[in-house]
Amino acid sequence: MLSYGSPGRRVAIVAGVRTPFARSGTLLKDYSALDLGKHAVASLMQRTELSGAEVQLLAFGTVLPSVIAPNIAREISLLPHFPRDVQAFTVGRACASANQAITDAADQIALGHATVAIAGGAESLTQVPILHSRRMSDTLVAASKARSLSQRLGVLGRVRPRDLVPITPAISEPSTGETMGQSADTMAKLNNISREAQDAFALRSHQRAAAGTADGRLTAEIAPITQPPKHETMIVSDNGIRADSSLEQLQALKPVFDKQYGTVTAGNASPLTDGASAVLLMREDVAASLGYAPLGFIRSYAYAAIDPAEQLLQAPVFAAPRALERAGLTLADMDLVEMHEAFAAQVLSNLFGLASPYWAERAGLSQPVGEVDPDRLNVMGGSLSIGHPFGATGARIVTTLLNELGRRGGQFGLLTVCAAGGMGHAMVVERV
Repeated sequence: MLSYGSPGRRVAIVAGVRTPFARSGTLLKDYSALDLGKHAVASLMQRTELSGAEVQLLAFGTVLPSVIAPNIAREISLLPHFPRDVQAFTVGRACASANQAITDAADQIALGHATVAIAGGAESLTQVPILHSRRMSDTLVAASKARSLSQRLGVLGRVRPRDLVPITPAISEPSTGETMGQSADTMAKLNNISREAQDAFALRSHQRAAAGTADGRLTAEIAPITQPPKHETMIVSDNGIRADSSLEQLQALKPVFDKQYGTVTAGNASPLTDGASAVLLMREDVAASLGYAPLGFIRSYAYAAIDPAEQLLQAPVFAAPRALERAGLTLADMDLVEMHEAFAAQVLSNLFGLASPYWAERAGLSQPVGEVDPDRLNVMGGSLSIGHPFGATGARIVTTLLNELGRRGGQFGLLTVCAAGGMGHAMVVERV
C-alpha cells in the first residue's frame, strides 16, 4: 500500500459531480454510457472552472463496455476541454469499477506520475450490448468474405431461426451459474436476515434519500441534463426514489429469485439504472497552489475477495478492516459510513459480518471490527433508492460521503462496496 500521508503530497478529492440516476428504460434511455460520462466530466470541469491543460490523467470504469467505443475513458478525454495528450484508460471491477478508477488515479498521483486526475464511471443499463449467436456471427463473417452476390446469398441462406436468437450479457456468475439476486437470497438465509428486516432497510433508504432530495443535499451533487428527444425538459433529480413508499407496499411484493423460500424482492434490491459520476483528484500542494479547498483526502483503501460460491457479496467484511488498519483508525473513529446497497440482504449481511467473531476470525482479526451506528450509516439513503448504474456508483458514494462529512463537520468516513465475482472494496477518507 502506498503512503497517502506525506505532508503536502496527500491525494485530495477536490470535487465530485454526477448525472441524475434514472431507472433503465426511462428518462436517460436515449443516452449511451459515453454520453453520460461526457456530461459528468464536462460538468465537473465547468463547476470547478479548472483548465483542461492541468489534467494529466483520466480513468473511468464501466461494466458493460460498448463494442463500438470500448475505451470509454479515452473517448471522454477527447472532449474539447482537454489537450489530446491526456492519458486515459478504462477499468473494470464490476460494481466497484469507479472505485478502481479512483484508486488507480490516486496511486498515479501518490507515485508522482501525475498531479491532477479525473476518475469516475458510467453505465447505461438500457443500452446493453446485444450479441449474435456464435453460429450467426460465423455466418456473417463468411458472407462478408464471399466474392459474389450468389455466394453471399448462399451463405445467408444457411441462417436458421435459432441463429437469430440474441445473446444478452450474462447476469449470473460464470463460476457458479447463480445470479447476484440468488446469492443475496442465500446470504439472507445463512446470516438469518429476515424479510421484515430487509423491507425495513429498503424503506429507510427511500425515506432518507427522499429527505436528502427535498432539502437539496443530493441534488447538489447532480448536473442536470436535458431529456430526449425534444430536450425541452431538464432532469434534475433521481427518479428511483419513492418518497411515498410504505412498509405495507414492500411487504406485498413477491420474491423474485427463490419464489418459494426467498426473501429478496424488487423492493429490497437495487434497480437497474443509467447514470455517470466523476471526481477530481489532485496532489495536496497542487490543489493549494490552484486555489482549491478539497472535500477531503484519501487516507487508505483496500480490496478483498471471497469464494463466489460461498457468500458472493460479503467481501467488504474483509476489505473494511484492512482499510481501517492501513489508516491507523478504528470503526469508532468513523463519523459516517457509506455502504453500497446492492440488496438490503447484502448490507445487513455485511453489517452482521463486521460485528461477528466468526467473520473476524476469518479475516485474521483478534476481535470484530464492531457494530456500525445506524445513525451514521447511509444517512441519505443509498443504491436501493438512488439507483445503481454499475460503473458509476463508486464515485457517487465517495462524493456523497465527503459532502455530508463537510456539512456535519466530521473528520473520518468509511465507504464499502461489494462487487460481482466475490470482490469487495473499502476506503477511508479524511477531512481536515
